[in-house]
Amino acid sequence: MNRMVTERRAAIVRCLIDGVGVRATCRITGASKGGVLRLISDLGPVCADYMSATLRDLPCSVLEVDEIWSFVEMKEKRVLPARAHEWIGDVWTFTAICADTKLIPAFMLGTRDAGTATEFLQDLAGRIPGCVQLTTDGHSMYLGAVEDAFAGRVDYAQIVKIYGAPEENEKRYSPAVCTGIETNVIQGDPDRDRISTSYVERANLSIRMGLRRFTRLTNAHSKKVQNHAAALAIFFLHYNFARPHEAVRTPKDNRRTPAMAAGVARAAWTVEDLVRLLEMQERGEDFTAWRK
Repeated sequence: MNRMVTERRAAIVRCLIDGVGVRATCRITGASKGGVLRLISDLGPVCADYMSATLRDLPCSVLEVDEIWSFVEMKEKRVLPARAHEWIGDVWTFTAICADTKLIPAFMLGTRDAGTATEFLQDLAGRIPGCVQLTTDGHSMYLGAVEDAFAGRVDYAQIVKIYGAPEENEKRYSPAVCTGIETNVIQGDPDRDRISTSYVERANLSIRMGLRRFTRLTNAHSKKVQNHAAALAIFFLHYNFARPHEAVRTPKDNRRTPAMAAGVARAAWTVEDLVRLLEMQERGEDFTAWRK
């Protein structure tokens, strides 16, 4: 079977993680649409498996959790009852970020309910052996999910934002105005100075800027949930291991990544390193043990 060379694959990945759509990526790189989509579907699971195996026993102690909306094929209100069993319509991506290292240790796709929240938080809790301070928004699904996942080894607080009505001439496209914030301590004794969801909300903005399929008010949505999940895995692996983060850089190393700050990588990756994982998998090698 013919395979693209590493340089061509890396060029495609660079476009995709910089907010370029699939068709525009084809025009820039000269690859076919089928070739780009095949690379996404092949590389995404490899990235997810690598992060699942590597991001363990993490030193994260202050975490923020949030969920970001997107949709697959069509918005929820347009899904016909006959297709309600399919995974189309609204899809929520749950993410967590370490406030100190800026590492995103876990993500999960699903519905915005207690079942997905519990499964996501259990996965997150399994990656961090110690006690943590956790902040979420005020959604009720987190109340039982946090206790089920962390079983008492958490200082947990919620931030509830109070919104006012938008201006009369800006109702359709402008978000509601935040008029106040309430901080509610749910469990334990969290440090009130570190009760925040600012970092995870900024990470959500990075997702919308870096993945074309998350851009709202356009036709750049995902057509298949498998490709949606794969594109997210590629983005998160690049964010954690290859993208220098200004908040964790040092005077001696201005290219420090969240993975380096968390002690799970010794050096910043390149996009070619992401592609190398796929090539190792294609050769039948154990790519989950690879370190740079």
